[in-house]
Amino acid sequence: MSRRLAPIVVPVCLIGLGSVLLAAWSFATTNHSASMLLGVAALLAASTLASRYPVPIEGPNSGGVSLSFVFAASAIVLFGWAAGVLVAFAAPVLIQLTEHRPPIRIAYNGSVFAGAAAVGGFLVSFIHGDGTDALIAKVGVSASTQYGINLVLISLVVAVTSRRPFLELIRSSLRWTIIVFALMASAALMLVVLWQRSPLLSAALVGPLLAIALYQRSTYRALRAMKLALTDPLTGLGNHRHFQDRLERELVDADRNQRSFSLCLVDVDDFKRVNDLFGHPAGDRVLSRLATTLRQNGEAFRLGGDEFALLLPDYDESEAVKTAGSIVERISQLGLEHIGSVTVSAGVATFPRQAPDRGELIRLADSALYWAKENGKNRVHVYRPDVVELAELRKLATGPDRAARFRAAASLAKAVDLRDTYTGSHSARVADLAARVAARLGLDQEQIELARLAGSLHDLGKLAIPEEILRKPGPLTGPERLVLERHPQIGFRMLDSLGIEPVADWILHHHERWDGRGYPDRLPGSEIPLGARIIFVVDAYDAMTSDRVYRGRLTQADALAELERCAGTQFDPSVVAALADELELEAEGELVVAVAS
Repeated sequence: MSRRLAPIVVPVCLIGLGSVLLAAWSFATTNHSASMLLGVAALLAASTLASRYPVPIEGPNSGGVSLSFVFAASAIVLFGWAAGVLVAFAAPVLIQLTEHRPPIRIAYNGSVFAGAAAVGGFLVSFIHGDGTDALIAKVGVSASTQYGINLVLISLVVAVTSRRPFLELIRSSLRWTIIVFALMASAALMLVVLWQRSPLLSAALVGPLLAIALYQRSTYRALRAMKLALTDPLTGLGNHRHFQDRLERELVDADRNQRSFSLCLVDVDDFKRVNDLFGHPAGDRVLSRLATTLRQNGEAFRLGGDEFALLLPDYDESEAVKTAGSIVERISQLGLEHIGSVTVSAGVATFPRQAPDRGELIRLADSALYWAKENGKNRVHVYRPDVVELAELRKLATGPDRAARFRAAASLAKAVDLRDTYTGSHSARVADLAARVAARLGLDQEQIELARLAGSLHDLGKLAIPEEILRKPGPLTGPERLVLERHPQIGFRMLDSLGIEPVADWILHHHERWDGRGYPDRLPGSEIPLGARIIFVVDAYDAMTSDRVYRGRLTQADALAELERCAGTQFDPSVVAALADELELEAEGELVVAVAS
């Protein structure tokens, strides 16, 4: 017994065991009729059987409740406090002895039951009369006193051993047990009434009570099996199937009540290293500690491996990020034996502002998590379109689905355009025109599609450029221009690991000039990749024919004239010619359509 428990267990055991000795002496020194002795023996036998088969209930730390409560409360009213104490004490102690429970636990539990029955019997002695009102009062006092003392003393021990708040445990236990004990108090009243009419009639109630207990155990086992099918066995959290069901219900509720709902996905950083260095049992301990931390913040689930989910109803983006940040910080401060510290990363997305349905919400939160892990780990990232789609591209890069990759690129391009000063979908227009120019230059289909992808992403590096520079209405200063001219290198670094060469290289060099005076590497002429030369020309053309904050757009003819004037110095002459031919063909097609209409 720990030092923390001794101040609670010792006095309770002394009082309880003292009550048992006093009750035994009182009962032994009093003359009893044979019918009374048989009645006490019958209630003791029924109480013992009920203790052997407790009624299971839901709830934290619940081992079930015993119908022995019914028979102890009835014994007090029918045969006096001494009989009630003996029945309340003997039945659970006998069963726990056969189950080989720890002696200190048997002593404490038995003392709690005996002490509660003694107090209940003492209070009942003040109620006089044999009428209906007096009978109801006696049963009510006996039952409520035993229930209240049991609730307080058992919760107190659990609070000390688990270091959980005492009042929180009281509230939780009340929520799960108050109705059950109220029903058992009613059963005790029925038992007393029937016994006073005829002990044989009361036997008719004992049978159904025990049958109900056995049926409840069977039902509970079935429900438990269903729950286990939705529970992760290692952490006790809901599993992936349970997560999907609960998330769908929460989103329906949030939509119906027009409230926010946030999803937080959490993943252990470098978890494979933990398993490799310290073994899988150590990894399991890490997952269990993380599960405990998540459980304290909301409804948590283990989705598989080292990935977890936390549902945050009524949380807007800022509240969800704050909660996720607290989780990340607490995990990083844990000192795990033989392992040291571990870290986690988290991704957050919010319904309905960012995602309209379950699938999209999971995708966005997962992408935000991926970004957090790719950019330093041990951090929280909330969904942002200007970085999340890049994470999607990274995941799609090694996959065979080129169409999905292009869709992700198009979404990312929209995010880039929102930060710049172009009107409409600049990146989409550059992508389409770059593919057409590449086809006119005779490139194969693979190169044409790569030109389309590079056109979509050519301004990706501008995501790292301050918005005040991108949207400045006047000419840039020298330092500001140097910052802006870094965007090709930034875009290259973002894309270099995606496995979609030569797109990253084309984006790196899409501001190189034909005369070698461009940036970043001052490559001249044919040393510039052809894809980069195509993007440079098409980008310049679309920029000149688009409205900007600081100037109006040029006509198609004026823009082409400017490109042709700079061909051979700034632009590749063959690419400018291919663009001119493509635009001329486009104009002829539009003219034919206009005449036909």
